[in-house]
Amino acid sequence: MNAKKKQRTGEEIRFSIGAKLIIIISFIVIISLGSITALISWLVQRNLRASAEVSNLEMNHLSRMEAETTLTNAHSSTRILIQTITALERQPDVIRESTDFFFAENPQIAAVFFIIPGKDEQILTNSRFFSTREIKEELVVSYFNGQREALGRAVRGETALQNAAPHFARLILALFFPWQNGGAGCVLFSSENMYNNFGSGINQSYMINSGGDILVHPDFSLVRNGTNIGNMNFVRQILNVSGLPDQWLAEEDFGVLLASGSSVNAGIFSDILESVKSQFQRLFGKKPEVSQDEESFENTGERRIVRQYIAFQKLDIAGMIVITSIEYDKIFEAIAATIRHNIYLSIAVLSISIIFIWFFSKTISIPLKSLAQAAKQIESGVFEIELRSKSKDEIGVLTSSFHKMCSALHIFGRFTNREIAVKAMRGEIKPGGFPRHGTVFFSDIREFTAKSENFTKVFGNDASDKIVQWLNEYFTQMIDCVEKTNGVVDKFIGDAVMAHWGTAYTAGSPRKDAFNCVKAALMMRKELYFMNKDRKAGDPANPSIRIGCGINTGIVTAGQLGSDMRMEYTVIGDPVNLASRIEALTKPLGADILISEDTWTLVGDKFITEEMPSVTVKGKEKPVRIFAVVNFMGEPKGPQTMEEVRDLLGIMPVDLEKVDVNADEKKYKIGE
Repeated sequence: MNAKKKQRTGEEIRFSIGAKLIIIISFIVIISLGSITALISWLVQRNLRASAEVSNLEMNHLSRMEAETTLTNAHSSTRILIQTITALERQPDVIRESTDFFFAENPQIAAVFFIIPGKDEQILTNSRFFSTREIKEELVVSYFNGQREALGRAVRGETALQNAAPHFARLILALFFPWQNGGAGCVLFSSENMYNNFGSGINQSYMINSGGDILVHPDFSLVRNGTNIGNMNFVRQILNVSGLPDQWLAEEDFGVLLASGSSVNAGIFSDILESVKSQFQRLFGKKPEVSQDEESFENTGERRIVRQYIAFQKLDIAGMIVITSIEYDKIFEAIAATIRHNIYLSIAVLSISIIFIWFFSKTISIPLKSLAQAAKQIESGVFEIELRSKSKDEIGVLTSSFHKMCSALHIFGRFTNREIAVKAMRGEIKPGGFPRHGTVFFSDIREFTAKSENFTKVFGNDASDKIVQWLNEYFTQMIDCVEKTNGVVDKFIGDAVMAHWGTAYTAGSPRKDAFNCVKAALMMRKELYFMNKDRKAGDPANPSIRIGCGINTGIVTAGQLGSDMRMEYTVIGDPVNLASRIEALTKPLGADILISEDTWTLVGDKFITEEMPSVTVKGKEKPVRIFAVVNFMGEPKGPQTMEEVRDLLGIMPVDLEKVDVNADEKKYKIGE
């Protein structure tokens, strides 16, 4: 981490001014050219959008007229033919002549099929239609035989249009319609004229029936394969609206409508890529190499979400719908070209500006050498550096920042707690003492002297190093518990820890601070429990640890104590002394966590506690009530009584009536 900080400091000194100049010039160029591009794009886009919407609606209207004319002519002509045949039933020669005349005048009609109640079914075919297109006439009979369901619906009065292309492999539609007195008719006719007119320019028109089957589409493969798009969102929306013409911007995965050969503009990036490919081919006379990803996209027709303007109109015949779409990105290809040109121009201007700024920054590199030398002194640990700013530019600001950094590092060197040092540097902790309603915590390791002697016996000359490692592992876990609960570690007194809550900063109230302190003590108990589980019983090289914790709440004096060379933020006062004395009572009372009456009054309802015998403390007239902490109130896991705590931690049961506290601590005596 130190290496990274050194590297970062050097980079700031060397490149800060040049980087700032580059950012400023880049910002000006980007803002100016970007504003012009945005304004032009907005004006042109607004006009193009309006024109595209009008054009799409007009194209849809023309396609609808084309489809309606074709369907109406086929329907009406067929009905006339059927009526004529019915009327001339006893004149077969006239019927034959009328049929030949009908197919001659309607070359787009392939066959006619009709059913008249009480009479045989009749199929009339246009032999010329089938011969010119190399289609077997026998397919007509097989087709009608497979459409008994559609004929049945026509008999019941339903008019329907179906796609016959999958059967004939040609652009042929089948119109089923009802006839008089329960009869039905069907006409097979070519949709080539609609096919030729529906795919004009960038607009694309196609026709579907009420079931979502594609009947006419510029891509014949969709018609030949009998593609159905009824499951697409925009189709379902169209089917649910009234018959009035409408248009909206749809955004979804259009699936086969995109994968089938209609080129889709994938945005500005796609435009740039295609432009580069075309320029490469024009200059070098060969097709540029295509990446695997691009080739995969071209071959598989990968689906993606696109936007299209969708205009539609419903026909009065058989519920047909004519849809006209135009891809949103294609409308704005001209804008994309303009944006590309502006991007090229911006890159050129930025490149020239960066080169100029780079050489200009060299003229100010000499004054930065002094700052570089100062940085080396800081890296070596010398923080008392006198730096004077001789200019008012960026170098002057950087020099002033260096001076502040030296002062801050000097302050850090006088504090043992980093968070306190940061607060002092920010001015959040002022010199002097201040009263604070805080909670003070003391902890001590039981039988530490005996454990230290065992280390000496086991490790000899290496005992000191092993003890420090053992303590550091313990302190790491304990400090983590303090910091996680918003506490401040004040100091380490050998194996003892002093911490406080609500002094340097508070959780919001003395009650919350006291709760956090007791919570931290319970967390320490848990951490020590798991640490000791990994240790072997009686192992002198890595002994288990038991601690006693004393907690007291009251008004303390908090402030910076020390000298000009060394200073620490600490708390003093009678509540601090009482907390230390309460910690010493944990051993004779057979408890690991004891809290005073003042702390219990604030948070006693949050924890399971057991009152210990009152203690008369030296210097106080009234006995002090103390309480042993068992667990969180309402916590089903863990101990629920002090007996369970002692069993869990391996503390020997204590007969409080026989305890002679004065044998170890002359300041205390057990009261009633």
